[in-house]
Amino acid sequence: MSRIPRGPAPTGLYLVTPDEADTARLLARVAPLLREGPAWLQYRNKTAGDTLRWEQAVALQPLCEAAGVPLIVNDDVGLAEGIGAAGVHLGEDDGDIAAARDLLGPDAIVGASCYDDIGRARRAVAAGASYVAFGAFFPTATKATTRRATTRLLHDAKPLGVPLVAIGGITPENAKPILDAGADLVAVVGGVFDAPDPVAAVRAYLFRFESPTRSS
Repeated sequence: MSRIPRGPAPTGLYLVTPDEADTARLLARVAPLLREGPAWLQYRNKTAGDTLRWEQAVALQPLCEAAGVPLIVNDDVGLAEGIGAAGVHLGEDDGDIAAARDLLGPDAIVGASCYDDIGRARRAVAAGASYVAFGAFFPTATKATTRRATTRLLHDAKPLGVPLVAIGGITPENAKPILDAGADLVAVVGGVFDAPDPVAAVRAYLFRFESPTRSS
């Protein structure tokens, strides 16, 4: 059975960092966004080596703590454990969910990419995943993928009893059907960090989560 961290289930924007080689610039880009209240921040840098990844993750951790935003590390359980991050997010080739749970403990956030595969989501939750992520829902420039998720997956995954994350080309303009289908969070990289005004972009995403009408 999945062990979800204590407290209410999160909803809202799951902010994911871009590939940024300059640590000072990364912090300058992230800091004002944390003040807007994203649910989580994922540190993801596919172009960085181990030294830079450690440097950046260490630097992000106190920013997140000060803002009250859990920091989740992409792909690297050892890095998450080493810096005391709130958790880790694992793709299908990034390690074992149960092993990550055992290393990070019962209160850690352990996420799993499930792409377009409800069976993988069920197995991940059984292994101890705190949440499952589906996508891509729309074309995206962040990651090369041929897998396309549908809103039906979100309906089918609701009985799993964990937060559902939608990712892939989601904008404030196209998010409503995904939220209506049951997504608890939307994970975003370019929709925020490539926007002319990232703070305004964060606010536009968060507006989509306002009840009761999901900002129709």
